[in-house]
Amino acid sequence: MRIFSAVESNAPSNVAGNIRIIKQILFTFTFVLLTHVSWPATFAKTGASAGVQKLESLAGDWEGKDERGKPVKTSFKLIAGETAVLETLAMPGMEEMVTIYSQDGDGIALLHYCPTNNQPRMRATPPPGEVKELVFAFEGAGNLTSPDDGHEHKLVIEFMDKDHITEHWTWRSNGKDTETVYRFARKNGQTK
Repeated sequence: MRIFSAVESNAPSNVAGNIRIIKQILFTFTFVLLTHVSWPATFAKTGASAGVQKLESLAGDWEGKDERGKPVKTSFKLIAGETAVLETLAMPGMEEMVTIYSQDGDGIALLHYCPTNNQPRMRATPPPGEVKELVFAFEGAGNLTSPDDGHEHKLVIEFMDKDHITEHWTWRSNGKDTETVYRFARKNGQTK
């Protein structure tokens, strides 16, 4: 009888212990399931990271023409520990323009240094998937005393293929927009 009493007295603690173990197993199983299901989403390529990678792939020298047939050159260089892309755009009879692109959360920030001595800030938020173009919209500018002062207001970069891009720059002055289009081809031997 004594044996029966010992088993009987341990029964409630064994049930409680078994319930505790079952809860731990369920918690562990749920945790593992949820982390493994969301794991690919955690590392999935966002539109912004895909856009930055597309910009990084432009590293090198490019030549082309504007819509009037005048020659233009641009170059792309990875800077700041490969966390940003520097573009230097040059055309005959004009000072160089410099643009820096970098990832900013779910978007891509652009800071443009213009010979007119203002610094437009623009932002693109590309959707997930393959990036065929980046559309940068104006968000403000340094050294711009009035929104009517001439400044670059929009940029669209079209990725035709790995060796051809088109840039559409929109200049805004006194509320009027003027678009300039540059078509570029990668210089020979510069494929990334």
